[in-house]
Amino acid sequence: MRLVDAEQMRELDRQTIQEIGIPAAVLMENAGRAIAEELIRWCVLRSEQQLPKEPEGLIEEDVLGMGRLACQKSPAEIRQILRQEHWLMLIGKGNNGGDGLVAARHLMNAEMSVTLLYVTVPEQITGEAAAQVQAARALNIPSRVFGEQPLDFAGYTGILDALLGTGTSGVPRGSYAALIEQANGSGLPMISADLPSGVNADTGEVYEPCIQARITVCLAFLKTGLTQYPGAKVAGDVVVKDIGIPASLAETDEPGSFLLTEEVLIRELGVQPSRRRDPDGHKGTYGHVLLAAGSAGMSGAGLLASKAALRAGCGLATWALPGALAPHVLSAVPELMLAPIGDGGSKGWSQAAADEVLRLLETRSVLAAGPGLGRFEGEGAFLRALWEGARRPLVLDADALNMLAAAGGPAAWKRRDAAAVLTPHPGEMARLAGVSTAEVQRDRIGLARRFALEHGVTLVLKGARTVIAAEDGRVFVNPTGTPAMATGGAGDVLTGIIAGLLAQGLTAVQAAAFGVYVHGLAGERAAAARHNPASLIAGDIIEHL
Repeated sequence: MRLVDAEQMRELDRQTIQEIGIPAAVLMENAGRAIAEELIRWCVLRSEQQLPKEPEGLIEEDVLGMGRLACQKSPAEIRQILRQEHWLMLIGKGNNGGDGLVAARHLMNAEMSVTLLYVTVPEQITGEAAAQVQAARALNIPSRVFGEQPLDFAGYTGILDALLGTGTSGVPRGSYAALIEQANGSGLPMISADLPSGVNADTGEVYEPCIQARITVCLAFLKTGLTQYPGAKVAGDVVVKDIGIPASLAETDEPGSFLLTEEVLIRELGVQPSRRRDPDGHKGTYGHVLLAAGSAGMSGAGLLASKAALRAGCGLATWALPGALAPHVLSAVPELMLAPIGDGGSKGWSQAAADEVLRLLETRSVLAAGPGLGRFEGEGAFLRALWEGARRPLVLDADALNMLAAAGGPAAWKRRDAAAVLTPHPGEMARLAGVSTAEVQRDRIGLARRFALEHGVTLVLKGARTVIAAEDGRVFVNPTGTPAMATGGAGDVLTGIIAGLLAQGLTAVQAAAFGVYVHGLAGERAAAARHNPASLIAGDIIEHL
């Protein structure tokens, strides 16, 4: 699924209206009807007590959209349910408000009671939305203007938020802010048109105040801000509805942003999720991973990454580790080869170990370094030797990323000829980019894209809705995973998976995107298998790959 930001959405609107010739009024009519259909569906499911207790997250809608209204009620029963509903429609003065006015008409036709609450006097509404004001008046839809009298939510069963859309940005102010605050305090379920008022459509930043929606009916294309937290949280369930803008308009030569799905993996990345093997394949066919990982007190990180690489399908894996640790992990994973590195009994790493790692890499397919590596004297020279000397794809995680940041980041050394995949969590990303963690989280997609482009790397910015940025400017947002994966070692598992996929011949962006996707799916399966998802540990993810 392709993602768009506010500017791209405005351009798609313009092309549809001015170049294709589809009138703006038609798009607004389609948008309002789509919102009304989803609102009706929600009301019917609520009456059947079929609503999930927690939001389901992103829902990829089919282009017709009508299948989601399926239920056990007859048409007469549905009409009876809707007659008991009374929704307050919050109407802004832009096109988002126009969409809400159209939705009100369709809800009224479905025998629901609706009341329009304009944030400003209707005479200030212009453009296509102005025609919808006149239609609402002609149909005698009850209306009022916010602030003219005290607002009482008694008697309403829900609220539609059609205040602010992609055409606005920044903190809601004045009447908008006051109305949002009162709506949030009403205790009523809220459905937002396109995106919750107060969410940045591009970054997912949430301004104060911001609508706390139960459902967001996203129009035409999924907005990037709805894929990132905290915007994703206040949006509730996000349903994407077609409104007649040709999907082909978004298919440009410019590097795009995508929500990772099996279709995107196949079409955009050329990855076959089935991972079928050739009938005549052998262990040499599927590559050999070398991992430089582990130290005293953190040997488990190397063990997890190594085992994950094998589970990801590589033919062979060798774990390079401080020699004094080797006897303690000798039989932990029988399928794994160990390569003890001279450590003088320290159970740690040294600058000189880089030469041994590079020698081992001459007969391996890919190098992953960082999990449990620890920090040590000469670490900068050690990592630089790997960065500049490894003529195979390189995956850096954990302590290796902190070493890279301490050395000045990728710009401090020459650009690699072979692929590099960096897998930071937000704190590590902040150190790499020289910004605060809050700044990283404020614009994860934008920062990841800029960093990957500038440094010629594939970046995996971990966290809820992990962002994968390719060095060509493409960005992929991963929807798989579960909060149960917030456990020590989960990142080490991801490092091993990506390395294992690189060893099998996938490109850096293929391995990173597919690795993150299957890592999340495995986490979901592992959590579902537990009596309580909170009991999930990193090893469980490996067993469900």
